[in-house]
Amino acid sequence: MSNLDASDFKKRKRYSGDCRVFRFKNFGENGHPVEFTNASLRENLKALLEFGHLETKLCCKGMPCWSFQLEVHRHPPLHILLFVVEQHIDDDASQLNRHCKQCHYVGWGHNIICNKKYHFLLLSKDHTMVQACLNCKGNNYKYDSAGNYNNNNNIGKTCSLEVESQGHVMHGVFHSNGFGHLLCVNGVEKGSELAGYQIIEFWDRLCSGLRARKVSLNDFSKKGGMELRLIHGVAYKEPWFGRWGYKLERGTYCVTQEMYHKAIEALQGMPLYLLIHHLGPTNHELPLIFTRYQTLSDHCLVTMGDLFQFMLDLKTRLPKENSPGSSSSYNTGFLVETSTCRWSPKRVETATKVIVEALKRARFRWVSRQEVRDAARAYVGDTGLLDFVLKSLGNHIVGNYLVRRSLNPVTKVLEYCLEDISNVLPIQEGNNLLMMNNNNFKVKAMCRVTRFQVMKDMFYLYKSILKDPKLSTGILNAIPVAVRIILDSKYLVKEYCFGDISMKVDEFGVFCTVMIKNNEDVEHGLVKPPLQPYEYITVRNNATIDELKLEVERNFREIYWGLKSFVVEPITNLNDAKGMDLAFGVVEAGQKLVFEGRINKERAIVNEELYECGARNYAVDCTPCGAKDDDGERMICCDICEIWQHTRCVGIPITEGVPHIFLCSRCEQEIIHLPSFP
Repeated sequence: MSNLDASDFKKRKRYSGDCRVFRFKNFGENGHPVEFTNASLRENLKALLEFGHLETKLCCKGMPCWSFQLEVHRHPPLHILLFVVEQHIDDDASQLNRHCKQCHYVGWGHNIICNKKYHFLLLSKDHTMVQACLNCKGNNYKYDSAGNYNNNNNIGKTCSLEVESQGHVMHGVFHSNGFGHLLCVNGVEKGSELAGYQIIEFWDRLCSGLRARKVSLNDFSKKGGMELRLIHGVAYKEPWFGRWGYKLERGTYCVTQEMYHKAIEALQGMPLYLLIHHLGPTNHELPLIFTRYQTLSDHCLVTMGDLFQFMLDLKTRLPKENSPGSSSSYNTGFLVETSTCRWSPKRVETATKVIVEALKRARFRWVSRQEVRDAARAYVGDTGLLDFVLKSLGNHIVGNYLVRRSLNPVTKVLEYCLEDISNVLPIQEGNNLLMMNNNNFKVKAMCRVTRFQVMKDMFYLYKSILKDPKLSTGILNAIPVAVRIILDSKYLVKEYCFGDISMKVDEFGVFCTVMIKNNEDVEHGLVKPPLQPYEYITVRNNATIDELKLEVERNFREIYWGLKSFVVEPITNLNDAKGMDLAFGVVEAGQKLVFEGRINKERAIVNEELYECGARNYAVDCTPCGAKDDDGERMICCDICEIWQHTRCVGIPITEGVPHIFLCSRCEQEIIHLPSFP
């Protein structure tokens, strides 16, 4: 165990000499704090770290650490700290786990292990304790994107760098080849001063500025006890992280992208009338919720996707309330549509209450606009405010009453009347389900709807429809199946695409990759080795083929740990080129080239150990779901055939521990059919 101890790290003053303060809102953009170029991630990182403060007291096994002080806002003052830790994958550091489980789970296990990783840690300014420890245990621990530590009980022993802190806001990591992972996000619900979307936008700016290639995350995001990938999937056909371009790359339990999209379509297109027909008789709250939001909508809500999308959109338009119980029965929701008025919501609410009380005293008879206005003037002297509220109140619900407005056909005068609607209005059938009709106008019941109410109703729908185990039988049994598929679609990836790469006048560039030929099967063409991500290599216009090879060797040795002794042989798609030929005359700018080569035998590494996935000294064959590889979910090994399977697939609940002795179904059947001995 090796600890990075910052117990004696003292807070620096805000404007101390060597500590610059950067703005959080634009940190990572070009020019803030550095002019990012179209160079590789390694070059941009080097330029960025020149603006950081080197923390000499924060070190572990020689891993340097830089800090940046970021100002979120000045009034009230709020600062947070960004730490960047450079982790070297050194030959002698045998206790380190060089393999990246995140790369393996998301499908990048064929990438060669990189020489360096860069950990980006965002912490609250009030917490200056950072610990980075080398922890070697039998299980693989990792952060999920909800900020929780998970013990996945994965295959074999792992040894990994773990970064722990109090006040942890974000943890992301970049490999030196430009691939990265967002490991942890803690928003407001986890006690952070920053909302989740602010953290993701900050991370996205970093990825764009540093020119990351691809970035993955394991989507465990939650809001109000609900899985966001499920709620947003039903509403918008994509996870919450889809707002920033993250898309499903790989599912667990052998879930494919086609299965995911079909599950989304099934839930989105579920008719509401079907839910009411089957669930309404036993769940009286569902029709009330459906009716409430249909009255608020300008169009008919037919499917479950329509309903969830409208509720999420409505929540963003509603004003924030101080507490769940702060809303009054006269809290007029029509303010959402008239938020640009010159009166404060409190004054409008007071005038609304006065007008409704005046109409109550009329004992539900029709009263002219002037009578109502005169009665209300005894309490509210602002006639402009009264005129505004009278105009806005027409055909709206306030409390348990509908404020009806109509033009008297004889006197041609506007008249008002209260109607008690405390009982639920009748629901129509067919496609016009939930359209509340009263004298051919639609009631907009904004009065009792607050952000808290919307989230409460959505959570009720989430539990009653999406997470109810009783729906596993009958005509609605497709819902639990689709829900499980969506929840198993967790590995998301964003690919960062950049435009044309500029260079100096006397240079030209090509895209290069390498193929390792240290394997006999590769030599004889029996196995095709995985190609590494292409690197953009620039050389002078007068450079020779040999100089191009040397530049390729230098770059790939600098990036990858297993290629420190890599030597280039012939260029696969330029066999006729000679070493002293000018590269510019043989190779076209922007061309893709594959360089074959070998690793020095004295420093050669077992082929499987070169790659992020590591050696495959285990076998996965989960018969129920069809998985053939470790996907990060909890697994168990049969004590006879030593085949790994998902604990969920073999019927072991997540709440229970792994049994000491386990036999798979195939081995159990073979034992049962063994002949008995006398």
